[in-house]
Amino acid sequence: MSIVDQAVATQLKNIEKKTGKSFAELRSMILASGLGKVGLIRDMLKKDLGLGHGDANMLAITALKPESEADPVEEIYSGPKAALRPIHDKIMTEIQKLGKFEIAPKKTYLSLRRKKQFAMVGPATNSRIEVGLNMKDVPVTERLLAEKPGGMCQYKVKITDAKEVDKELLAWVRLAYDESA
Repeated sequence: MSIVDQAVATQLKNIEKKTGKSFAELRSMILASGLGKVGLIRDMLKKDLGLGHGDANMLAITALKPESEADPVEEIYSGPKAALRPIHDKIMTEIQKLGKFEIAPKKTYLSLRRKKQFAMVGPATNSRIEVGLNMKDVPVTERLLAEKPGGMCQYKVKITDAKEVDKELLAWVRLAYDESA
């Protein structure tokens, strides 16, 4: 089981504890609602069960998947982007060491959240992963690039090799993680 799979399994167990319902019960409730869009289901779960945004989003995405469907990371890194998976796994292994956070899979990246999103990790092209970071007042460098105002992240780092998952990158990730508490 990959680190992402472990994180998803842990998050789902925590949701079961919070709600007092098994995943099977929650999935049945979601499917019985007749809602087919993640956003609508997420809003229902937040309202009806008092779940936070990340938990409700993860539960909605997971419940809508056919039981045989591959995990989101497999889908993100399929086809021509498959060669980037080792870089992704290395980044996620290091980020897991920071502490607890939620992983909210999207179609093309993973959103990493505490009270708010602190990072996004996903392939930008067939040869490059981007790590988006939310942190304030950090000077830009040749490597740490500023994003346009109003975007999902304030900064991004482009990575083409697992060797680039280094102390400098991890220090920025740590700062974003700490600021998201």
